[in-house]
Parts: sequence; C-alpha cells; structure tokens
Amino acid sequence: MEKIQSIRGTKDILPDSINLWHYIFDKFNQVSNKFNYKEIRTPIFEKTEVFHRSIGEGTDIVNKEMYTFTDKGGESITLRPEATAAVVRSIVQNSILNESPTARLWYFGPFFRYERPQKGRLRQFHQYGAELIGSPNPEADIEIILLANDLVKSIGIEDYQLLINSLGNANSRKMYRDKLVDFLNENRDSLSADSQARLEINPLRILDSKDENDIELLANAPVILESLDEESKIHFDFVINTLDKLNIKYEINNRLVRGLDYYSHTVFEFRSNHLGSQDSFGGGGRYDNLIENLGGKSTPAIGFAFGIERLILILETLNKLTANADSIDYYILTQNSQYIPFAFEIAEIIRSNDKSAIVEIMRRSIKAQMREANKLNAKFAIIIGESEFENQSITIKDLTNSTQETIDLSKFLTSLT
Repeated sequence: MEKIQSIRGTKDILPDSINLWHYIFDKFNQVSNKFNYKEIRTPIFEKTEVFHRSIGEGTDIVNKEMYTFTDKGGESITLRPEATAAVVRSIVQNSILNESPTARLWYFGPFFRYERPQKGRLRQFHQYGAELIGSPNPEADIEIILLANDLVKSIGIEDYQLLINSLGNANSRKMYRDKLVDFLNENRDSLSADSQARLEINPLRILDSKDENDIELLANAPVILESLDEESKIHFDFVINTLDKLNIKYEINNRLVRGLDYYSHTVFEFRSNHLGSQDSFGGGGRYDNLIENLGGKSTPAIGFAFGIERLILILETLNKLTANADSIDYYILTQNSQYIPFAFEIAEIIRSNDKSAIVEIMRRSIKAQMREANKLNAKFAIIIGESEFENQSITIKDLTNSTQETIDLSKFLTSLT
C-alpha cells in the first residue's frame, strides 16, 4: 500500500530533536516565573466569532488563512490562528480579573494558518506568548518588552533587532488614517492589487505590504508619529525614555503596524538577520479595546508572541543549540527469558530511585544486547545469567571504561539510595 504522508505545511517533531523544544520551553518557563507570569492553556479550537470579532475582517488571517469548519452541531469552529483572542475569551468567561485588577499570563502551544509553507513558516506552527492585562500605563508596555527581551537572551540569542512604534490612541489613529487614505488615493493606480483592496477595508495594513512597488511608494507616505496627540506622545515617550535608561537597544520604525486590527499605542517586533527575508520571529503590542470587543469590561492590555520554529532556526544557524544524545543509566541484559521477571523487578527498583532503566525485550544474544546498550548510550549494563539469578546478584559493566564486577543485589540496591 502507498505510504500516507503528513499534510503539507506540517512537520513531525522527532525524538532526536525534541530536546530542542524542551530546552526552549524550560528556559521560557523559568524566565516567565521570574516575572510572576502564570501559564494558561486554552483549547486549540474556538467559536469562529472569537477571531472575527478580535483579529478583524480586513486581515489576511480572517480572509484567507483560518482553518474554519462547521461541526456536527452546526457551530462554526476555527482552529486557533493566534492566542491573544482565545486568552481574552478565557479571561472574560472565567472572570479572572475579579481576583485582581491585573493578570500576568503566558502560553505555549500549536496554532494553525493556511498559507504557503516556507522556511520558518508552517501551517501548524508553535508559539510562546505572554499577556499583561489590566494596566493602561506605559510601565506595562515596558514590563512586557523586558520580559520578551529576557526570553530571547535566555536561550542564547544576542544578535537581533527590536523595532518599536506607536499607533497612538483612537483619535490619533483616525487622524493618521485620514492622512494616509488621502495619500494612497492619490496614488491608487500605483498600488498592488492587495493594497488597493486593503485601502477600502484596512488602510493601515498597507504599511505592512511586502510588494516592492508599495514599499517604494510608502517611503513618501505620512508618518504616524507625526499624528500622535499629546496623550499618545506622553505614553510613547515614557516607554522609549525608560528603555533608554535600562540600556535596552531598539529602533523606532515608523512603518511598523503589526498584522492585527486590535493593536493601539505601543507595537514592537523582533527581527533577526539569520532568517533571510522572513526575518521577524516575534512581536506584539497594546490592545486596549479587545476585551470589551469580546464581551468583557473595558480593560487595557498588552502582549506578544514568539514563533518557536523560527527561534530554533536562529539557534541552529548560530550553532547555539545541538541535539544532545539521550542516554540511560542502566540497560539490563538477560541470558535466558526465564530471568526477565527478575530483570523487571530490578528495573522498577532502579526507576523508583530516580534512575532510568531498560530491560531487553527482543530475546537477542548477549552480544546483540550489548550492542544495543552502547547504541542507546547506556552508562551501565546489568547482566543477569544463571549464576546471578540463582545467587541474587548482578554483573554490572561500566560502559564508559569497560570494567565490570559481580556484586550482591542487596549491595547494588543500597548503592542507589
């Protein structure tokens, strides 16, 4: 029969590389705990309305990329394309902010978007993200950027760029939107087809266009920072001035808008020269209206996410992360199948003492079993033959130096504790 292949745009994470994922998860868990962020896990699918109401009808995610289907109950369901909307839905549903005016949350898991697979971009991909809910003040922006910065450094990435911009409050964005639309309408015929469509629905997204002609045209477009009102200027100045005092390197990028409708005020993005043209590996921003849009009380918030596959690509390019060979403590060999129950007894005792152990299960020759022990990087081989079985002893071989000795089982068990 023909082999069944995995779905295009998905990738198996195999045992020889899973430690890379554990490494990143463990590091991010440690840093998150230092900032007192608590892990949250939401379902991988939600009611489609969660994303329509949050991400925005004019985005590529909603228009082109969501995996949406109707379930057997007639409900429109979507595999989550991002986490912020799902986390906010959970916050509102579970009244999390009733316990405290602020919530610090982080997540790690798979997400789904139907787009052209390429290096560092899959249809099932993974993200770490964090959300700081409850504070309208710029110090919340600073905290979330510091968390993101520390996470990147914690896994050994030092060479990257932090880009930052402000979208301002609603009044500032409206003022800027009007100026931008006037400029774009004057140059409509020079815009790409995608940008012409966005001009009617979400003109700010044109600033994120990857079309070369659009990019050249936008070099002369109005700059959003020139449209900030006093409140927005004060907010943004506080953020960048504090980052300066903390010696956090950043670059102000006037074209940075991020890809989702719900952002306001501070937005930021992390980029690496080691990723080629798709150089972004994470980012986020403030979303002060999203919780209200999903049925909660008006609550300010800010968050970000990192693409795990992209972080791994950077680490591999920098030779910062290698797949360390797994090893086990004891491989238990038996000369006869009648000794196997005895071998399992020994293995269970070893495991109860926080050591790893494998019992031979293929009934191979001792020579073949020893090859397997070496292949699995075992530190010790325990050999059980007739003499050992009858005398309640074991022969233990140190596979690092090939020395061996036969000792009473009781003496061996005492040495484990």
